[in-house]
Amino acid sequence: MAAEGHNLQELRRSASLASKVFIQRDYSEGTMCQFQTKFPAELDSRIERQLFEETVKTLNNYYIEAEKIGGSSYLEGCLACATAYFIFLCMETHYEKVLKKISRYIQEQNEKIYAPRGLLITDPVERGMRVIEVSIYEDRCSSGSSSSGSSSSTASAGGGGAGTLGR
Repeated sequence: MAAEGHNLQELRRSASLASKVFIQRDYSEGTMCQFQTKFPAELDSRIERQLFEETVKTLNNYYIEAEKIGGSSYLEGCLACATAYFIFLCMETHYEKVLKKISRYIQEQNEKIYAPRGLLITDPVERGMRVIEVSIYEDRCSSGSSSSGSSSSTASAGGGGAGTLGR
């Protein structure tokens, strides 16, 4: 796994960032954390639609699991109240455990599927759970002036949309 992690660092170092694609939150079923599964056109030549949609659906399922209220969540709440929330200094919540599982899944997907295609997914936690950010890298030898011109407009357009989401 260290060699695979090295490949992700190598991609960031040897390739230049061409653009970013932002997958927005989907609020059609309420405020529960889930992301749109619509396939972005910018990724069309990079990854198969099915692989991308499978990744987003899996992430959505993990977020549903994280937000499920069950017996363990109820017990965590009771223990938190009884200990003035000091229990969380020595115990991970169910939500935190699932977020770690999501981070491991994203890391695995980047290593096995996305990095070999010149793509990297950023954990939504790092973007305030507002978007899934997909960075598109170009090989420095093959990148031209046309790709750098489109990258700034795509990145600013995506970034602007993400910034207005919470307003």
